[in-house]
Amino acid sequence: MRQSGGHIGVDSGPGHGTTFNIYFPRVASAPSVDEARAPEPRRRATETVLLVEDEAELLAIAREILDAEGYTILEAHDPDEALLIAGRYAGPIHLMVTDVVMPKMSGRQLAERLPAIRPETKVLYVSGYTHNAMVQDGMLDPGTSFIQKPFTPEALALKVRAVLDA
Repeated sequence: MRQSGGHIGVDSGPGHGTTFNIYFPRVASAPSVDEARAPEPRRRATETVLLVEDEAELLAIAREILDAEGYTILEAHDPDEALLIAGRYAGPIHLMVTDVVMPKMSGRQLAERLPAIRPETKVLYVSGYTHNAMVQDGMLDPGTSFIQKPFTPEALALKVRAVLDA
């Protein structure tokens, strides 16, 4: 509720029951939805992806999904480890997939520091919050590459490919 700018009103009285009113702000237009298309056959990936996720289970899931697509995977459990890996890894890092909300340093702060080490690396943000909520809270800029958790394996694979190809 709060992340969408809404609230709940409660009206209750003895012998009259309770009424809950749920309020969401009006939206000028519906978010755009990509038109459904027949899926194109995917080519085997060859790029290197740095995954940054503080929750070990989610990191393992993302690694498994992207590894199955053929990506070379580098894993970091926090932003400091990600910066260390980015500085030491000898090959190119084509994409960093990072959680937005993490202890010590946000994904955005990490992405702002990454170009000093890896100017060529693209960034895909991941969060359990909506992109609109992240933008409204100032955690992300409009137009940033983003995928919301939970995601399907296919959705993550397609989004990663789209960001790399952009």
